Amino acid sequence: MSERILAGDPFGGRQPTQHERMSGKPWDASYHDGPAPWEIGGPQPAIARLVYEGVFAGTVLDAGCGSGDNTLHVASLGLPVLGFDVAETALAAARKKAEDRGIEVTFAAADAFQLSRLERRFDTVLDCGLFHSFEGDERSRYAVSLASVTEHGGTLYVLCFSDDGPDTGPHPISRDDLRAAFNPGSGWNVAAIEPDRVRTRYHDENGAPAWLATIKRA
Repeated sequence: MSERILAGDPFGGRQPTQHERMSGKPWDASYHDGPAPWEIGGPQPAIARLVYEGVFAGTVLDAGCGSGDNTLHVASLGLPVLGFDVAETALAAARKKAEDRGIEVTFAAADAFQLSRLERRFDTVLDCGLFHSFEGDERSRYAVSLASVTEHGGTLYVLCFSDDGPDTGPHPISRDDLRAAFNPGSGWNVAAIEPDRVRTRYHDENGAPAWLATIKRA
């Protein structure tokens, strides 16, 4: 893809998500004026708890890694971890954090709907705040894309805004939304969906209502 095309296309040649079409800006713009709303200066408490519980194993993929706080927390276990995002500004910040902390981890630019292009497969996948940014058929397309890079029997953990409770996040998701996207037809079986919390820069310290879904690759 030529620099001329990239220069005139803020989405770098990929199809923008519905959120990007509505805002008219690529995800990268969220990082241009300070921390993005979902950047809290460390890993999400729910993800830190999963790390403590030892659920991450084998090769790990962090989908929509942002500036890398969750990715680095998982990689600190010594596991091989790849974090991807479409926001180059966020990836640059993530690489700087990894260098400063001396943590070996890989960060890559990738399209969530074209993950087979990574040409890698993973045993454990983390999605913290990416799934709930998709609408309509984007969700099923994303689920199929994730399945293409996840080993059979592997586990996906999704932490997303919930539609259950007051002061929900901007993209609330229902249990039915999760089950509709991650179904046997897209390569998945939902094992559990539990209530949790997502911290943001705009909610109080308790964060927003969330679902933590455990999903198995069929």
